Amino acid sequence: MNKNPIQRTSASSQTGHRFRYYDFVMAAFVTVLLLSNVIGAAKPTFIMISGEQWIYGAGILFFPLGYVIGDVLTEVYGYARARRVIWAGFGALLFMAFMSWVVVSLPPAEGWEGQAAYESVFGQVPRIVGASIVAFWAGEFVNSYVMARMKVWTQGKALWSRTIGSTVLGQGVDSLIFYPLAFLGQWETSAVIAVMVTNWVLKVLWEAVLTPVTYLVVGWLKRREGVDIYDEDTNFTPFSTSS
Repeated sequence: MNKNPIQRTSASSQTGHRFRYYDFVMAAFVTVLLLSNVIGAAKPTFIMISGEQWIYGAGILFFPLGYVIGDVLTEVYGYARARRVIWAGFGALLFMAFMSWVVVSLPPAEGWEGQAAYESVFGQVPRIVGASIVAFWAGEFVNSYVMARMKVWTQGKALWSRTIGSTVLGQGVDSLIFYPLAFLGQWETSAVIAVMVTNWVLKVLWEAVLTPVTYLVVGWLKRREGVDIYDEDTNFTPFSTSS
């Protein structure tokens, strides 16, 4: 059992420090990001509310987990390390899009009958792929920035207010970018707005439901790492390589 006290510290003072679980959290973030975009985005599903079908993308069940893990990263390891993970996820999405395009474009072997099914899953429309990547990048950086700033403002209290508040803004930016870029001009404007607002609300509610889990994970990681990082002197530029 780790009985080391949790030490409050600034992000800059931890430059070069080796954390025990940071790499695992990074791997979890990138894994959820890629799988929710590949597996979840490929299938629409529905729920029944008051006798009516509400259709949504299955990815909405898992994509918000990326924001939960992003909250954990910023809360435990600070904005600078969360920034590295966001860029890692961005790079992974770019490579996934490129690899999908290459593999789908290759001619299938004679006798193989799975090309049509393969294209339906991995042959995503470039406009939607581009919108998804841009929306992820902007939304995650807003989420992490708000999370880090609010931690300093609240002096580390009321974690729930930071996780939900950052998600409201981060997912809001994500939705405001993705749906118009991906569907405006193809769908009626009213439909784009309706889907955008509905999915934003569902993602925020999902974050609220997962708040107890976030508390458990954050508490466990802080105890194991032995530090509580505050971004009091952090450079918040997304393109910076320093803390």
